Amino acid sequence: MTVIAAYLYRNGRRVRPVTIDERIDCAHDKSEFVWIGMAEPTIAEMETLRRSYDLHPLAIEDAIKANQLPKVDIYGDQLFVVARTAHVEEGSICYGETAIFVGHSHIISVRHGSARAHRALRQELEAVPDRLAQGVDYVLHAVLDFIVDGYLPVIEGVEDEVLAMEQQTVDQFLGREDITRIFNLRRQVMRFQRILTPMHEVANKFVKLDLPCIDADTRPYFSDVRDHVRRVQTMVDDLREILMSVFEFSNLLEQQRTGAITRQLAAWAAILAVPTAIAGIYGMNFDNMPELRTRYGYFVVLGVITIICSLLYARFRKLKWL
Repeated sequence: MTVIAAYLYRNGRRVRPVTIDERIDCAHDKSEFVWIGMAEPTIAEMETLRRSYDLHPLAIEDAIKANQLPKVDIYGDQLFVVARTAHVEEGSICYGETAIFVGHSHIISVRHGSARAHRALRQELEAVPDRLAQGVDYVLHAVLDFIVDGYLPVIEGVEDEVLAMEQQTVDQFLGREDITRIFNLRRQVMRFQRILTPMHEVANKFVKLDLPCIDADTRPYFSDVRDHVRRVQTMVDDLREILMSVFEFSNLLEQQRTGAITRQLAAWAAILAVPTAIAGIYGMNFDNMPELRTRYGYFVVLGVITIICSLLYARFRKLKWL
């Protein structure tokens, strides 16, 4: 999978398809530009893009390696933006990377490991030509917003699992697998945090800095991206605290349950100690034990045992040990 879509747009409408090896001379009007979408391109294809659109070699290298944190680099009158994508696969959060080259008349997105294609986004923008006619800076905002919006279902899925685990902690002991899952979720949440912080910085730069290819009237749109990132950051922070609370609460409950079991055992041991002690006394083998010849001694001993054990049982029940 390489070139997914490549078209020339004018006044918000698709004009014709383009190839990555042709250089398009667009008018000075910002409403005319090329939008190319690629996924897992080869080195040769990236080199072709570099020649066709005068892309910086360092940006090409970063786009090929696909191991960058979110950032914005300025190369002359062009921008190179890196954003991280996220999706859930087999119960774990997996990450991809989208590198975006932005010039005055072109925007090129290069996806690695992303589960969400940009086809739906392209169709949405093409359905509203007035938006697409705003140029590459608006498309860049739309791509970043699309990526950040993809974070929400990921975090909401983790949140549902954490809340279910929180309820399970109240209802029963957590097993080894549950505790392992808590630590795995905590690790994943912490990793997500490391991505969100630079992603917030990227959005903030577009809002506050005077960057190439970004018009002043487009900057407010990026504040929407920043707000979405901040919302996800808040959710992730809350999840991290909940995970720690679940683990601590589980420990407290286990200590409380262990203490309750210990108290029950101690109470029953105290109750059973009474007949054991009395039986031990009357089980001694001395020749001179007058009480053994008492006519009602057996019944008296049983009565004493019953009374003392009943009093102890009532006392322990009052103390809620039993």
